[in-house]
Amino acid sequence: MTSFHPTADYQDIRDGVAAVCAQFPGSYWRDLDARRAYPKEFVQALIREGYLGAMIPEEYGGLGLSLTAGAVILEEIHRSGANAAACHAQMYTMGTVLRHGSDAQKRQYLPGIADGSIRLQAFGVTEPTSGTDTLALKTTARRDGDDYIVNGQKIWISRAEHSDLMVLLARTTPRDQVEKKTDGLSVFLIDLRELRGNGVEIRPIRTMINHATTEIFFENARIPASSLVGEEGQGFRYILSGMNSERILIAAECIGDAKWFLEKGSDYARERVVFGKPIGANQGVQFPLARAHAHMMAAEAIVYRAAAMYDAGETPGVEANTAKMLAADASWEAAEACLQTHGGFGFAEEYDVERKFREARLYQVAPISTNLILCFIAERVLGLPKSYGA
Repeated sequence: MTSFHPTADYQDIRDGVAAVCAQFPGSYWRDLDARRAYPKEFVQALIREGYLGAMIPEEYGGLGLSLTAGAVILEEIHRSGANAAACHAQMYTMGTVLRHGSDAQKRQYLPGIADGSIRLQAFGVTEPTSGTDTLALKTTARRDGDDYIVNGQKIWISRAEHSDLMVLLARTTPRDQVEKKTDGLSVFLIDLRELRGNGVEIRPIRTMINHATTEIFFENARIPASSLVGEEGQGFRYILSGMNSERILIAAECIGDAKWFLEKGSDYARERVVFGKPIGANQGVQFPLARAHAHMMAAEAIVYRAAAMYDAGETPGVEANTAKMLAADASWEAAEACLQTHGGFGFAEEYDVERKFREARLYQVAPISTNLILCFIAERVLGLPKSYGA
C-alpha cells in the first residue's frame, strides 16, 4: 500500500535514532540542564551509529545520505525529547565544505569528522555589531605570506568550546574596495585546537537554556593559507548555500519538537481526570492541541519539500526560509498548547515540558528571526521594497 507520508522511506533511520535516544531519558537532559553541561555521551552515541556522519560521502567514511535523511535524523532526535543543538552543525556545515572545499581539505578532515575523532561544530559568522547583517561584519583576515592573520570578534558561536574545527567567515578585502557588497568575504576552515590561547580566546555565554554558545576573540591569530575554502572573496555565496541546509535541518528539529509536545500534551489530556472525566474531553483542551497538530502537518510538508529541492540540486532559498518560519511557529504553538494542558504541572521540571518549552522559544530568534524571514519573502517573492539596510 502506498504511503503518502513525506518521509515514509526513512522509517529504518527513525527507528535507529529512536533506539539511541531511548538510552538518554528525560532525567539525563534534566541533569545536564541543571549543570549547564554538554551532552558528550549522547553525541558519542550518535557518532558510533554513524548518524552525525550521515551526509558525508561514503568515500570519506560517512553514510552518503541526503539532506532529507539528515532532516529525519534531527527531527527524530527532537521527537524523542532529546536536543540536537549540541551536534547539528556537523550536518549543515558539511554543505559549505562538501560543495566548496578543496580535495585536500576533504581528505584531511572528512574521515575524522565521520568517525568522531575530529569535531566540526562551530560556525563563525555572527558578530556583536552586525548581527544578521552579515555584509557588515568587521572580522578581517589579512594575507601574510603563506598565512592569513585574523582579527575581530564573533558572538553566539555555539559549541566552539566543544569543537576542533570552525567554519569562519571573515573580510579579506575592505568593503570600500569591492564593486559589490557581497564581494570581499572569504570562508576558512580553521583548526581551533592550534589557536586556543594562541590568538583565539573563547568565552562562554550563559543563556536561558542549556545551549553551549560563546563569544570568540581573534587577536593576530595566524592561520595557514590552506585554510581558505574555495576562492578568496567569494565566501558570502558559499555561506548562503550552507544556510539553506541549515534552515531546513533546524526546521526539521522544530517539527520533532512539535510532535513531542503534541504527544506529551495528548497523553496528559487523556490521563488527567478532573470533575469525573479526562480533561481531554473538553473542547477547550482539545482544540488548541488539534489546531497545533494541523499546523504542524502543514509545516512538515514544506520542510520536506524544501529538503527534496535541495537534494535535487536546486537552491530553495524561499522554501528553506519559509519552512524554518512555519516549523518554528508550529513548534511554539504546540509548546503553548502542551504547557496549558498541563497547567501548573507544566512548570514542574520532572515533566520536561518547561525545559522543552524554553528550548522551543529559541527558534523564533535563531538561526534567523521570524521577522527577517518575513522581510525576505516580502522582498524576494512579493517584490515589495526593501524594509531594512541601505
